[in-house]
Amino acid sequence: MKTSGRTCRSINFTESEKARKKLRNSTQQSSTKETKVKTFQTPKISLKFLKKMCIATKESPRTNATVEKDGHKSTSVPVKDVPQTVYSWTEPNASDNLTMKNHFSSLLFGGSISNTVLEFLLLFIPFGAFAVYGDNMNVKGSMPFKDLAIFFVVCSFVRRFYNTYLEAVYFSFPKLRTQPASEHRLKQKKDLMGRDVEQLELLDSHDKWTMVSQFLLNFGLYYALPGFYPQAAEEAEAQSFQERFVRLLLNHYVMSFGMYWAHRSLHVVPWLWENIHSIHHWAKHPLSRNTYEDHWFDNFFNAIIGHMYAQILVPLDLPTFWFSRIFRILESLEKHSGVSCGFNLAHSMQQWLPFAQMPHHHDWHHEGFKGSNYTFSSIGGLWDCVFGTRKGGRFRANNSRAATREDLASSKKIKELPSWFHPCSPLVGLTILVGMKLNGSF
Repeated sequence: MKTSGRTCRSINFTESEKARKKLRNSTQQSSTKETKVKTFQTPKISLKFLKKMCIATKESPRTNATVEKDGHKSTSVPVKDVPQTVYSWTEPNASDNLTMKNHFSSLLFGGSISNTVLEFLLLFIPFGAFAVYGDNMNVKGSMPFKDLAIFFVVCSFVRRFYNTYLEAVYFSFPKLRTQPASEHRLKQKKDLMGRDVEQLELLDSHDKWTMVSQFLLNFGLYYALPGFYPQAAEEAEAQSFQERFVRLLLNHYVMSFGMYWAHRSLHVVPWLWENIHSIHHWAKHPLSRNTYEDHWFDNFFNAIIGHMYAQILVPLDLPTFWFSRIFRILESLEKHSGVSCGFNLAHSMQQWLPFAQMPHHHDWHHEGFKGSNYTFSSIGGLWDCVFGTRKGGRFRANNSRAATREDLASSKKIKELPSWFHPCSPLVGLTILVGMKLNGSF
């Protein structure tokens, strides 16, 4: 049997459910005995536990696994007394009384131990290099190399803990979900987001390539573009609060412009859709963990078109840079969270902006798969309104508590691109502007 960090090749969920019911009945019958069988145990978060929890093998007691080999099914493995906390496949029972740390265990890139180890290794490498070479690693005009390493560690922890928070909200408050709970129920051996085993295994490899390519890009920019990562505040020219605020808005709208056209191109250019972006849209009912589960080039391309281009064209000073990156992490996780309400901190902060979008817009975008050629903006929603691709989606969910002014207005028909206009054209123009800026033309 082939296994991965996500799941085994095939899971017999019907038999598993029957076995769980049988286990509960037998537990009730044996209530007078000294030793009772528990249906749930609070797990201890450790690599050993995660390996048992996330990797189903032929001997795994976690599920009633049926192994398919050469078209034949082997004997099912009986369900035993093991925590039912693997959200990759099932939604936990309300009676499980899960705590925040139970959600934390689902954060490690699809439950893959190898991917988690790789991520921690990539986070450690810069500190190892600094320990050997010290200040020789620094680039004049940029933040110190050690500070950059700390920055990426902080970003990693923010992703983990905020994803913990969002998934805890999703599972703890079913009434706040954008899509009805029935849409997330297990169907045809697919996970809660609608992806099958083969798709999850392919995503596992893209997770690895995403981490490696992002690592090379992040530290490559440090040496290729001195000053890209802003230097310490005491060494830079002081900026007023008003200037920082205006720069932040401009930076985010430039970032959103590039990511809008990149995203739209990934949808309407057939080759880009079929070979790259459709992988992300396997998740028709997204959760926050789905945020970075893409083709590795999808993540790499957006990092260049979005964050890189915006920081070159509208550079931010150190405090604003930190705020911008952390805010973007929260915003990205929220729009895939499956809930659209006041618990979405980043979206609630920017809801006052004209044409603002909330997570229910992106949730609706995922429901359409290939037909979801609308609502492409990453921040603010301005460009969807300008270019006629905004849709309200499920804005009436939760009594329209997250609805915006544009959602409540009459819906407009999506504008199609004219036949002579290629969606990559704005990206070419943006790239030319970046080249001119780097050349000192303005």
